[in-house]
Amino acid sequence: MKSLASLLTAVCLFVAAFASMAHAGDGWIEDFELAKKTAAEQKKLILADFTGSDWCGWCIKLDKEVFSKKEFTDYVKDKYVLVKLDFPRKSPQSDELKKQNKALGKKYDIEGFPTVLILDAEGNKKGELGYVEGGPSAFNAELAKIK
Repeated sequence: MKSLASLLTAVCLFVAAFASMAHAGDGWIEDFELAKKTAAEQKKLILADFTGSDWCGWCIKLDKEVFSKKEFTDYVKDKYVLVKLDFPRKSPQSDELKKQNKALGKKYDIEGFPTVLILDAEGNKKGELGYVEGGPSAFNAELAKIK
């Protein structure tokens, strides 16, 4: 009986860890390979947000003014797979996620936050944005120029 309880506990912990890595909430995922697979299956581009979510003022502003707004989410839902690649200073993050984000930051030569990359399903860069003043309308207009 103890081994069954231990097994169930282990399975629950695994599922919880995987879910927290794969889904950042509000339609954003954190697993880059899953994002590429999903983009290929759904014939979408990837919108990758390199962010310092708990310390970068411009990142917090972009999230508050654009990414959290219905106008943005309605615009991107049929066009993009949203990927949050976070570099927090205070919030906990798995070693696997830290390793993935660090490698992607190096691969795409990320020098500052926020950096928003538009990628194809293979991970090839199509465009780049940062904070765009003017809320979701202005940000969506810049996305439209890239696509």
